[in-house]
Amino acid sequence: MVTQEKSLSEAMNARIIGSGTDLIVLAHGYGTDQSIWDKILPPLSQHFQVLLFDWSFSGAVEDTSLFDPVKHSSYDGFANDLISLLDELNVKSSIFFGHSMSGLIGCIASVKRPDLFKSLVLIAASPRYMNADDYEGGFGESDIDDLISILKSNYDAWASHFPSEAIDAKDPLSVEKLRGCLKRMRPEVAIPVAEMVFRSDYRNVLEKVLTPCTIIQPSNDKVVPNSVAYYMQKNIKGKSTVEIVEMDGHFPQLTAHLHLLDVLGGVLGFEI
Repeated sequence: MVTQEKSLSEAMNARIIGSGTDLIVLAHGYGTDQSIWDKILPPLSQHFQVLLFDWSFSGAVEDTSLFDPVKHSSYDGFANDLISLLDELNVKSSIFFGHSMSGLIGCIASVKRPDLFKSLVLIAASPRYMNADDYEGGFGESDIDDLISILKSNYDAWASHFPSEAIDAKDPLSVEKLRGCLKRMRPEVAIPVAEMVFRSDYRNVLEKVLTPCTIIQPSNDKVVPNSVAYYMQKNIKGKSTVEIVEMDGHFPQLTAHLHLLDVLGGVLGFEI
């Protein structure tokens, strides 16, 4: 529960910057916070209003009671937070950018409240990370079991090691940035959220998504295979397109931000 002293927007460190007719919502993924968008924020804020916030699991959130282990045991709880935040800020329509797990949170929110979303930009997103008979998610069940076991036995060691796998080693500053974000998370929050993310299956949500989607997929992402992007495009009910960003890693907003901005400029109609 959120303490009475703070509104939801305050507790989630929400802020709106920039100018323009349209509002972009930037939703970070697992292990990070709103600072993950710093490289693309200045150009976006020249053309749009931009809403940034931190999810309840983020180490940047001071109010530890914001994370509810029951409510936030599924993406639905986060989608409800997103809807409540937009309602509190009196947002009538937005362009939603969701990185990684936030992509599917945005999809779920758009099904619940389509009026709040003009379009969705899904960056390195996946509805299921575990392989199935007819689906390549990127990880076998034993891979997920091993990952969760490592997280539970020594979260700090995993938080130190994972960034060098998820981010191009040629970008050490970004590796260190992700490492710092992960280490700021409380393990008692980070571990159940990771287990929820990697064991979840939201493929059935896609056929309910009517909001137009742009799926942005890194070309060499060790977390999400390229096949996932095309699976999402095939199964999303509304109009959807796939844009491939040539890069290594899971974080184009860090390691390929200029290329990402070029793609976004083409999608949204602006020039850097």
